[in-house]
Amino acid sequence: MSDEQGRRVGLNESLFRQVNEQIESLNHGFGADLPTLTVICECADGDCAERIEMAISAYEQVRADPRRYIVVPGHVVQEFESIVEHTGGYDVVEKRPGEAAKLAEETDPRS
Repeated sequence: MSDEQGRRVGLNESLFRQVNEQIESLNHGFGADLPTLTVICECADGDCAERIEMAISAYEQVRADPRRYIVVPGHVVQEFESIVEHTGGYDVVEKRPGEAAKLAEETDPRS
């Protein structure tokens, strides 16, 4: 895959990350300090809408690194990312150095 394909992968995943950040913000805004959060898969597939239930503490750990995303098992794009954590319900992936990693850092809503 080319740098342009890496950029598209990064843009799709960054968009899903921003949606999940808004979901978390709304939960806090409504005083819903629950121990878990339902997020959408942050994979490169723009049509994916699979839901993932996870602990808010685990979500915060992923968000601490702008190159990390939450995906449904099997949704990793191995050319651009590698699995750094596997749980029963989701995988945490980290962007490999390159265009997708650069874009992940540039579009991090927490930076």
